[in-house]
Amino acid sequence: MTKPKKSQLMKPATAALKLDIYLPATPQEFQESLVSREDLDELQRNPPQWLADLRREGPHPRNVVAARLRISNSGLARAGITEALTTAQIADLAANPPEWLVRERATHAETQREQRRLQERQQDATEKVTVPAKPAKSAKPARRQSPTSRGGRSPRR
Repeated sequence: MTKPKKSQLMKPATAALKLDIYLPATPQEFQESLVSREDLDELQRNPPQWLADLRREGPHPRNVVAARLRISNSGLARAGITEALTTAQIADLAANPPEWLVRERATHAETQREQRRLQERQQDATEKVTVPAKPAKSAKPARRQSPTSRGGRSPRR
């Protein structure tokens, strides 16, 4: 008889990361309890009202802010943005982009173009590498000839 599997638990910070939410903005009960994989799956399938509101209005974690502004996480750091931003703040930045945002978007776009180019180059290189065809085998393998049959000396005894 096999024992039933124990549900794997994760810290609230890990669950918040997987849900793409800002942990300090979550309810206190979420922050203080461990989350099972089943609970996480249920939160993703049927998000409660607080989770839906948090995803819609924010505050959002850095990775979400960077994705919505179409820049990298490093770009946020270079711009000095360390706090979580709400959806309204992100929309305001996108509507009236400051100079740093325009510059970071260009940098991010160039980096992505370069990554795509390298991936295509690598893909082309792997497609060009082909296994050389083996020579066709004859119907009967050639027998190795002894030195005497080739006209050589017979081995000494």
